[in-house]
Amino acid sequence: MLKHFPQAVPEIPVSNVEKAAEYYVNVLGFHFDWGNDQGGIGGISQGNCRMFLTNAPFCRHYGNGGTVVVWLNLESKQEVDELYHRWREAGAKVLAEPEDKPWHLREFRVADPDGNQLRVFYDFSWKLRPEQA
Repeated sequence: MLKHFPQAVPEIPVSNVEKAAEYYVNVLGFHFDWGNDQGGIGGISQGNCRMFLTNAPFCRHYGNGGTVVVWLNLESKQEVDELYHRWREAGAKVLAEPEDKPWHLREFRVADPDGNQLRVFYDFSWKLRPEQA
């Protein structure tokens, strides 16, 4: 019986795999691992985070498409703020600056050229829970 799920690998629909990869590499600091627009799919990674970029023909074949929101869970508020500053300085399209939300997440949002969003957050709700006996 499966007891440990692997990390999810989101599929991000883009107009052109190679052009989208340029943004993810040059602005957001990912690595372009494999693929091309002709094949319709490419893989990007940064640390333990992996994602696929897929173009419209690839998406149509599998009956999906449209823009997506990918949540990236960091380890601290400081990491959220540091990544925000790094991406902003590199020219990321910032949609929302870092902020502590009422739902106990510190988060910010950026968009890629195709309108997909990366929502970067840290969950600090554990700090607000009463201590367990």
